[in-house]
Amino acid sequence: MAVNEAQMQALKDRARRMRIDILKTLHGCGSGHTGGSLSATDIMTALYFYKMKYDPKKPDWKGRDYFILSKGHAAPVLYATLAHAGFIETAELCTLRKLGSRLQGHPDSKYLPGVEISTGSLGQGLSVACGIALAHKLDKATNRVYAVLGDGELQEGQIWEAAMTGAHYKLDNLCILVDNNGLQIDGPVAKVMGVEPIADKWRAFGWDVQDIDGHDMAQIVAALDKAETVKGKPTAIVCRTVKGKGSKVFEGKVEFHGTTPSKEELEIALKELDIAVC
Repeated sequence: MAVNEAQMQALKDRARRMRIDILKTLHGCGSGHTGGSLSATDIMTALYFYKMKYDPKKPDWKGRDYFILSKGHAAPVLYATLAHAGFIETAELCTLRKLGSRLQGHPDSKYLPGVEISTGSLGQGLSVACGIALAHKLDKATNRVYAVLGDGELQEGQIWEAAMTGAHYKLDNLCILVDNNGLQIDGPVAKVMGVEPIADKWRAFGWDVQDIDGHDMAQIVAALDKAETVKGKPTAIVCRTVKGKGSKVFEGKVEFHGTTPSKEELEIALKELDIAVC
């Protein structure tokens, strides 16, 4: 699918506005994961506003594409995406992590439309994605399954068991995107437990692999298009990203893995994103 200049700009602007909502939401509740939500924003934008099929008025529509946020702690980016896509009202974002809210610290499929499974225990999302993709294969359905994983999450052994499963069953209706921002809660991924060479590992497990700039919207869009043409194997798109992307306040700073913006930090970030503080 060709994307013209106006459409590409619309995607970039959508990502910018989603980052604004994420930051305001996190500041408002004073709890949650800033860095990994901002690093995945461009990926989520391309998935929901370019590639995926869904109907926010009918979340259980049988013809939908399925999305799994395997790195469930990045729930703020999923909630912002669901609000922009029309699954929930934007006003509900301000209830994040508050008592009685549907927007819990990790996505809860029992209460929130558009959430396929409850995630948060790292390493499990890919197994679920494989199961859904295999079910569609057996049903000869055309639905596609997408999942976003963190690079620190690749330290989990279950990821590689699922990787073998995806290749063994030739799940070419499955596409994962690895948010490779290089940082996790305890520090640089390379120091905690190195996972490189990520792209080579997925290739070795029998997946079609693309290695891209995860903040270049044109590259993300092109990678998603290519993934649909792959036959006989699942696709892994390794997205090289920056933790906290969108503001110099957060970019590349591991301390914002699970820390939210102060009032002063929010003001600086919103100015960088060209919007006045509400």
